[in-house]
Amino acid sequence: MSNHLKDQSSPYLLQHAENPVDWYPWGEEAFAKAKAENKPVFLSIGYSTCHWCHVMEQESFENLEIAEILNKNFVSIKVDREERPDIDSVYMSVCQVLTGNGGWPMSIFMTPDQKPFFAGTYFPPISSRGMAGMHDLLTVIAEQWKSNKEELILSAERILTHVRAEDGSFCEHIDTSLPDAASKLFARNFDKKHGGFGGAPKFPSPHNLLFLMLYAQARGEKNTFFMASHTLEMMRRGGIFDHIGFGFSRYSTDKYFLIPHFEKMLYDNALLIMAYTAAYKISGDAGFLDTAEKTAAYILRDLRDKEGAFYSAQDADSGGEEGRFYTWRYEDVLKLLGKERGERFCKHFGITERGNFEGRNIPNLLNGNALSDSFEGEKELMYSYRKTNYRLHMDDKILTSWNSLTICALSLLYRATGKEDYLKAAKQAQQFVEKSLAYGNTLYVSFRNHIRFVKGFLDEYAYYAAALISLYESTFEEAYLNRAEQICKEARRQFADEAGGGYFLYGEANDSLIMKPKETYDGALPSGNSVMAYCLVRLFQILGNQAYERLAKGQLAFLSGEAGAYPAGHCMFLTSLLFYLNPPQKITVVLSEQEEETEIRRKLPLYADVRILLRETKEYKRIDGKTTYYICKDHTCLPPSTRNPFDSEA
Repeated sequence: MSNHLKDQSSPYLLQHAENPVDWYPWGEEAFAKAKAENKPVFLSIGYSTCHWCHVMEQESFENLEIAEILNKNFVSIKVDREERPDIDSVYMSVCQVLTGNGGWPMSIFMTPDQKPFFAGTYFPPISSRGMAGMHDLLTVIAEQWKSNKEELILSAERILTHVRAEDGSFCEHIDTSLPDAASKLFARNFDKKHGGFGGAPKFPSPHNLLFLMLYAQARGEKNTFFMASHTLEMMRRGGIFDHIGFGFSRYSTDKYFLIPHFEKMLYDNALLIMAYTAAYKISGDAGFLDTAEKTAAYILRDLRDKEGAFYSAQDADSGGEEGRFYTWRYEDVLKLLGKERGERFCKHFGITERGNFEGRNIPNLLNGNALSDSFEGEKELMYSYRKTNYRLHMDDKILTSWNSLTICALSLLYRATGKEDYLKAAKQAQQFVEKSLAYGNTLYVSFRNHIRFVKGFLDEYAYYAAALISLYESTFEEAYLNRAEQICKEARRQFADEAGGGYFLYGEANDSLIMKPKETYDGALPSGNSVMAYCLVRLFQILGNQAYERLAKGQLAFLSGEAGAYPAGHCMFLTSLLFYLNPPQKITVVLSEQEEETEIRRKLPLYADVRILLRETKEYKRIDGKTTYYICKDHTCLPPSTRNPFDSEA
């Protein structure tokens, strides 16, 4: 029998629609029931491709005995964190304060007026090895609510007061020392051998790598660039990269980047395209570009909707087993490819009879073997085999914020390669956002089954403005820039804290929650506040409008206060700050009739405002009919030249 989730849009909520737990979506009906029946609320937050969310569902939420305890003593609410980042943000703060960490599935126990008194993440069904199980936990909390409700309510009030007090420090001035401080923190934690920072688990965090690369360029720091490039090198060699079908998994469970948490997220792959493209442009290493293009190929092939937008994620599990889709037995590879070809493939990609993951193998190049396309035929056979024999769940909701990141990534890849297909795909995705996820200047969070859901939060506006600016940088079409201005203006109207600085996560068009957070810390994704800083800086630099400079300086000052305690956790802000302190060169190229745009783009720097003209204009002429370069930096323009000054850097 279905519960109250059967008519929801979220793939995650629909996964739980047939659970024996009487789940409700977040809304007035659930809280009214809790108040009327004097019951505490159990809030469970996750997402559809989360492995441990699946485990907890199978172990606990399909368990009839546990379901009976929940249904009798609690009102149970399911939330998709990707559709409701506001709810996730508020209760993640609570979880981190109470437990010292957070993650998904997130489990929150709270009063009928939404005030939390207990929090955790995954709980097994039965208590074991010192870890509380769901059965015992629910029983104890239900008993405490009946016998000691007043103390639980007081505890909830104390918790809420404590969490609300966790505000950052206000700062009136921009702290230009923070990029240096962040670089030192990264150097202290850098794994020189295996890449990445700290021990296991290791997350890609591409926005951190983008900051390090920009910092290296701005400061001439070769070691800082090495930290980023070596990490990128080890990730593309490791099992976190899918060597058969391409694209990156969510993170590595070990320090080697060998064993991934197998789900693939759109946002990770979009950000990684940007990082690998930047590494290629800075170093000239074609392997980085190859990785960026293979990752784009994965997104365009497997995550693209027929109308040009992009789905959210692919699951880690297939056939009820984590990683089965991506792992191989030695003998199966030989059977599929033939003994000679199979042995050669296995030797190259570290596939053995013993295996490197639960008796199976994750293909990788951590053995030092060359990055090579000589196995393309073998990869195609293996890709077809696993697509035919295994199924992966696809989270097919379309998110404004993640699609915006993908538009940025494809636009950047176009600027690096000159390949029109990338720009075309970016434009199509932007058109989809306008058609299906925007209503005037109002943005929505998600789209599925021809319906848009939930009015947008700060991230939707900040990310979409960044995407529009990226498209303008790729095309110089004024419509994109004008639209970016509209979106930034609307974001300021809805979310800006004019008194205290920065932007709130949600505004007057959204539900009111127990707290109104300002997110500034970069987690798996850059914070909306940091991306807004970037947008304001770039609008000032492109338009020369002093109003944007005032807004940009105010936002950078606000974030300086927030980032002071741990600057390495605010890398998107630091990237915005470096852009402000080091404005990009303005480069205009007038192509000769013989020269190819693709080749020219390949040689030009990535962090520059580049315009390529196919014809002469009144202002920009060719010299002697040759390709001519006009370069300006720091309010000074160099004489036009037919020599490409960036040839040696490509």
